[in-house]
Amino acid sequence: MPLIGAQVFIEPGQTPEEIDKWFRILKENGMPLCRIRMFESYMKKSDESWDFTLFDHAFRAADKYGIKILATFFPYTEKTDIGGFKFPRNEQHLNSVALFIKKTVRHFKSYESLYGWVLINEPGSGGIPDNSFAKKKYAEWLKKNPACEFTEKGYPVLKDLKDQQFLMDYNTWYLRWIANEIRKYDKDSHLHVNNHGIFSLAAEYDFPAWRTFLNSLGGSAHPSWHFGDFKRSQYALAMSANSEIVRSGAGNLPWIMTEIQGGNNTYSGMAPFCPTADEIMQWLWITVATEAKGGIFWSLNPRASGIEAGEWALLTFQDEASDRLVAAKKVAETLNKNAELFKNAKEIDSGINLMYIRESMWAEKAMATSSLQNYEGRENGAVMKSLLGYFEAFSEMGINTSITEFGEFDFGKKDYNGEVIILANQLAIPDLYASAFENFVANGGKLIVDGLTAFFDENLHNTMLTGFAFEALFGGNIAEFKVVDNLFDVQINKKIVPAHLWQGIIQAIEGEVIALKNEKPVAIRNQFGEGETVWIPSLLGLGSRISRDYTQLCNWLLDEIEGIGELPVRFSRPTKGMLMKSMWADNELITVIVNKSGETQYVKLEMKKQDRNPEILFCSDNDCVVTESFLIVRPETTLVINWN
Repeated sequence: MPLIGAQVFIEPGQTPEEIDKWFRILKENGMPLCRIRMFESYMKKSDESWDFTLFDHAFRAADKYGIKILATFFPYTEKTDIGGFKFPRNEQHLNSVALFIKKTVRHFKSYESLYGWVLINEPGSGGIPDNSFAKKKYAEWLKKNPACEFTEKGYPVLKDLKDQQFLMDYNTWYLRWIANEIRKYDKDSHLHVNNHGIFSLAAEYDFPAWRTFLNSLGGSAHPSWHFGDFKRSQYALAMSANSEIVRSGAGNLPWIMTEIQGGNNTYSGMAPFCPTADEIMQWLWITVATEAKGGIFWSLNPRASGIEAGEWALLTFQDEASDRLVAAKKVAETLNKNAELFKNAKEIDSGINLMYIRESMWAEKAMATSSLQNYEGRENGAVMKSLLGYFEAFSEMGINTSITEFGEFDFGKKDYNGEVIILANQLAIPDLYASAFENFVANGGKLIVDGLTAFFDENLHNTMLTGFAFEALFGGNIAEFKVVDNLFDVQINKKIVPAHLWQGIIQAIEGEVIALKNEKPVAIRNQFGEGETVWIPSLLGLGSRISRDYTQLCNWLLDEIEGIGELPVRFSRPTKGMLMKSMWADNELITVIVNKSGETQYVKLEMKKQDRNPEILFCSDNDCVVTESFLIVRPETTLVINWN
């Protein structure tokens, strides 16, 4: 069953009585899970001896109240380092981390309350550290993955992506090393890690490789740190997208949102923000509806010292429950009341897959630049924002959509009828990926392609000049791209959809032209085997996102996905600011609906099966109206329905 918990922040100066009280508060508020940051600096003394007393108080209190602990390794670092280092500085530093792991695991593994270990707090750094150890590792890695001066086609490699490929592998190496060190002393406890900054750092994370040494995957989702590309009214959407990326990365492993912002931040974070009680409920239900096994708030109690002093907590300074803790308790009570239902619940797979390709994020990082006009398409982040435009459009239709990296998708099947992959402005795709996409479409899948997708290969060559590996699949090549305007219209089969910045003129070879500009093709539909590719080399997803109006994109997408996948329920029309996620629990249909529109919404549902009897499991404002196919949902409300 999904569990809700919170970080108990342990630091010197706290008394055993205070620590005991925090664990009692967890128990009283339906939070059987917590996380503790295990500070080496609070255990190892200047004379090299070890004193675990402070943390023993916490583990004993957890034993007393039946709370399970995910303990996060936090080796010694600078006092101003609130997130922890991501890589060792040298061999001596690596050895000191190994000693810390040995001492900590041996001492705490016998506690009944210990559930597992978090390998490192928030891996992902944005760049290779400038130290001798990283340079040595990079040199060793290059011997196994050498850079080439010329490609097999004879083109010079003037700029490559080796440094970013190494950074991904370096993250995996260090996490695996930590996991192996733990397993020397603890063969059984759960191993976990929480990524962060997913919308900018996703290309650093090789989740399928992580599955080989983890028992679950997690993430951090703090609006103050991680949702800078979203307005506050979109934070629920951002939580949903963040959750989908982690869910896909976890694969067959369970996942949990390891850090959710629990309270006010004053001087830490990128922007000051305090969640409302409504937002707390929205985020928890969204993660549950994305198949998370729960969420842990950062944090229960505020820390007293450092950059985050007095921030982030669910409790007041007098250890009273805030409105946010009360809200979290309400969700926990509903989950407990419906434990049998939610422990078996699985997110419904609509068959619609928004795919990101890490080479595209690497290429953008290497090539993107700002301009005087501040066009978003030229800036770092456009690849992910383009995908998120489609995600928001489907959310406004109440349709589940997965977000998956190329390496996480199963391209080995023989039948893809009812499945869609959308490549939104995935600007760099290795040539060797073409065969995987061809197999997908040839066996009945539908591929929708927009923007500068496949403009570069993995060596940052322009593919239209070096040999376009996707010509047969897409149905042509690009004659040229033209800068048009920040926003311009593309008319596709009488649907006028906003696009951003560039428009590709297609040199059509096969397929049906479905859009023209000055009598030249700007969109085509190409039959390939049992499936088809729809190619619009203009940034529709990003254009709709910039315009803040997804109506036309939604209407066009509804035509394209007609008959696709399993869609037992959706909104009858696109509704701005609305979000719905759907689950199956055995034969029960569960929907989680969130209204971020700022006004009361009167929503008609399209139900595939009409004789379902709605039961309200949760309504955050106690003023929801639900019939067999109609809802009234107030602003900021979260509504959870079981359609019996």
